[in-house]
Amino acid sequence: MTQDFETRVIAPGSTIGIMGNGQLGRMAAFCAAELGYKVHVFGPGADSPTEQVCAKATIADYSDLDALRAFANDVDVVTFEFENVPHDSVKLLSELVPVRPGWKCLHLSQNRLREKTFCNDHGIGTAPFEAVRSLADLKAAVAKLGRPSVLKTTEMGYDGKGQVKITDDTDLASAWAEMKDAEAVLEGFISFEREISVIVARGVTGDTACFCPVENVHTNHVLDVTVAPAEIAQSLSKKAEDIAIKLVTAMEFVGLLAVEMFVTTDGDILVNEVAPRPHNSGHWTIDACVTSQFEQFIRAVCGLPLGDPSHHSNARMKNLLGDDIDGWQAILTEPTAKLHLYGKAEAKPGRKMGHVTWILPKKD
Repeated sequence: MTQDFETRVIAPGSTIGIMGNGQLGRMAAFCAAELGYKVHVFGPGADSPTEQVCAKATIADYSDLDALRAFANDVDVVTFEFENVPHDSVKLLSELVPVRPGWKCLHLSQNRLREKTFCNDHGIGTAPFEAVRSLADLKAAVAKLGRPSVLKTTEMGYDGKGQVKITDDTDLASAWAEMKDAEAVLEGFISFEREISVIVARGVTGDTACFCPVENVHTNHVLDVTVAPAEIAQSLSKKAEDIAIKLVTAMEFVGLLAVEMFVTTDGDILVNEVAPRPHNSGHWTIDACVTSQFEQFIRAVCGLPLGDPSHHSNARMKNLLGDDIDGWQAILTEPTAKLHLYGKAEAKPGRKMGHVTWILPKKD
């Protein structure tokens, strides 16, 4: 890749290519349009949330090399709202068009083992972990880390998928069978007070900007509610932001990185995982910040100056899963509620159909 590819400013009027066609791409496309860009989305499945609101869509598998080449020839920069794209496909795109974040960042964040090792190599704490590639590995890892612990696939798992909790009663052979021989990682149990996340942007010149840390409450492994800002000590907020900036800088990342963390009961902060794209826990920024995470995403990817991430209001965001969407009329009667629906045709149990953000007074 040439230096020009790495630092080129993508001017308004250009076309942004987005890999992935879900709700994150949809909300990014809104902000791209406000800044004068067109969006060409790439992903499988017709009538997707992003396709409904963008200028052009390629409906193809992420490994379709001919479709990828045609896509690259039609856009001025490529980014992602879905990171589990084959890294060979991303490498191909990067030879044809600026790709932000780069394929090495995606390759790192696609694999929990690589991700955690990278954090530890850069002095950033995580839960203790061991690589697991066989039943024998699992037995050795459990002997070292103890029970309870959590066995997770290194790739493709999200919202609680691809993981098994190891307790005193767990049969290890059965747990390993659930991994279907995929590479896994065993994470040791940590005692934590709350889960938080920080979303940080990094531009092509290396400038960074953080949104305030927020607290995340999960139900059945899926994000339920985000409270912004997190009610933690200022010293912990500063530490969380410093960790996010350290990570995004070490990765030579361009774009938007979400860093999920634990606040432990002894007052430490440990990184859980990262996402190289806009994040569910940042949806509140649309209504409560000077610059939303989606506008910041577009700014960073296009090489524009980063916007002000400060919040003018506090907020509480709740995901609308499955039939929760049926309450849209009641939500619209609430004066401080901001409703966002994703245009998905079928409300399946656990499916993210939209979200609502309640705007709250900012505390002094």
